[in-house]
Amino acid sequence: MGNYNKYPEVNVKGYEKCAWMGYESIIKEIQKEIKDKIKSVIVIDFYPGINENEILKGFSPLNPVMTIRSDDCAYDGNTLTDMIKDNLTDDRVFGVLTTKKLQDYFIKDKLEEARKKVEEIKEGVVLIYGVGAALISLGDIFIYADLARWEIQKRYRKGMPNWKQTNYDEDNKRKYKRGFFVEWRLADRHKKALYDKMDYLLDTNIKNKPKIVTGHAFREGLKQTALRPFRVVPYFDPGIWGGRWMKEVCDLDKNENNFAWSFDGIPEENSLYLRYGNIRIEIPSINLVFYQPRNLLGERVHARFGTEFPIRFDLLDTMGGQNLSLQVHPITEYIQETFGMHYTQDESYYLLDAGKDGCVYLGVKEKINRNDMIKDLKKAEKGEISFPDEKYINKFNAKKHDHFLIPAGTIHCSGKNSMVLEISATPYIFTFKLWDWDRVDIDGKPRPIHIDHGSKVIQWDRTTEWVENNLINKIELISEGDGWREERTGLHEREFLETRRHWFSKPVLHNTKGSVNVLNLVEGDEAVVESPTGSFEPFVVHYAETFIIPASVNEYIIKPYGKSKGKEIATIKAYVR
Repeated sequence: MGNYNKYPEVNVKGYEKCAWMGYESIIKEIQKEIKDKIKSVIVIDFYPGINENEILKGFSPLNPVMTIRSDDCAYDGNTLTDMIKDNLTDDRVFGVLTTKKLQDYFIKDKLEEARKKVEEIKEGVVLIYGVGAALISLGDIFIYADLARWEIQKRYRKGMPNWKQTNYDEDNKRKYKRGFFVEWRLADRHKKALYDKMDYLLDTNIKNKPKIVTGHAFREGLKQTALRPFRVVPYFDPGIWGGRWMKEVCDLDKNENNFAWSFDGIPEENSLYLRYGNIRIEIPSINLVFYQPRNLLGERVHARFGTEFPIRFDLLDTMGGQNLSLQVHPITEYIQETFGMHYTQDESYYLLDAGKDGCVYLGVKEKINRNDMIKDLKKAEKGEISFPDEKYINKFNAKKHDHFLIPAGTIHCSGKNSMVLEISATPYIFTFKLWDWDRVDIDGKPRPIHIDHGSKVIQWDRTTEWVENNLINKIELISEGDGWREERTGLHEREFLETRRHWFSKPVLHNTKGSVNVLNLVEGDEAVVESPTGSFEPFVVHYAETFIIPASVNEYIIKPYGKSKGKEIATIKAYVR
């Protein structure tokens, strides 16, 4: 068992008494703020997925003389679905990103009618609540109720419908698609304009255990985080091909059959824990990207990507498991023209571990007939044949610390008994599965196959010789000194990420080079990140943990720590070129 920290948090300094836990304490804080006021308008704006009944019950002790539900000012569910049908498409997985704003789905007359009702009340508490509540008013006290992306997904699995829908039993992939392509985009654009207006942020991730923090303390927490090393909160999920390596190394539930993924280092998906004294607030870590993009990303990265975090680290565990699906990612123009994404998922596989038969499938063999291969993939999809992968696809042995580069358009997958640290650009759901080894998913349903999409983006010139010359262990010694050496391990020239591996038994000085840095400790038990100027407290990381260094940090030192003192250990780092 390793010493992997599953609950990393940022200790926010100077605001220890600015957070409260439980509805009783929250109500007391609100009552203190509205004391002696003849009329008070309290607004609670929801991120989609908030439990409305819980909030209403929790805030009922305020005894509002009027409650207004903002959702009632939006179009009905069927009308909403018709309005966004072009974004949803007929596909089970892929839609098209919306460019709309939340207010586009609200009826102006109903919003105005709600405002007039609020104005007509002369005394007492008025409570406005729901998705888009701020479109009616910011009130006297404005509370934003936020929710982590992973918690939303778990609620989908338990039967929660999408916003204003009754799709309780719908396929979770379709619920996720509606969230990813439409609802979360609308809610994020809405929220981005509200950070400086929040009097309080409400954390409702744990049922009936709400926590609240003042808006000022919340914003200061984000500012402090963007000036120091930090980790987001990892989460783990089983899969049909999952393995058992993470169970041991990351100390996970031994009763689970397997764990396939670890999402550790994906701000759009992960949470961020901010500690205020005795209370830990959980927020979507994308809030940090939205509110502190320049300090976090750096000027040139922000200029290029806006408020998107372009680097993604995650773990793929097939140790004792099965092959991933054979797949390909769209090339840039295809993802732009088909799905409305700005850039594509170029990626790489860094092997944290591998069994004797560990392998990676990468690129096509020499002189194959592409038409025959597509025909065989379609036959396999129909169950007519088992796809003859050995006829068409390269299979390379994989060992610990190998690095396989996978520019978009390259057919690939990790084979069984491989522990992969996936380093990639962020648009991660755009994976065109070509074949899934004759199996169904963990839910008993066939996994979605996208041969029509895939066949349009496969780069057929990425054959055996080209792959061997361009994509496998392109390792180059950059520099070395007393007790350390730095290697460039990729990525391919088509990819905007640079990766550097450092082997070291003594302190190594790093520079962010104007870009956010994302690192993982790929060898050794522990390391410590320190500031040469003392601008942040020493930050300890453990084996297989992903950690983020904001661009604002500039220089930082990493050295062996604890059990690793005196030993050679290694990190791999990614940044935007």
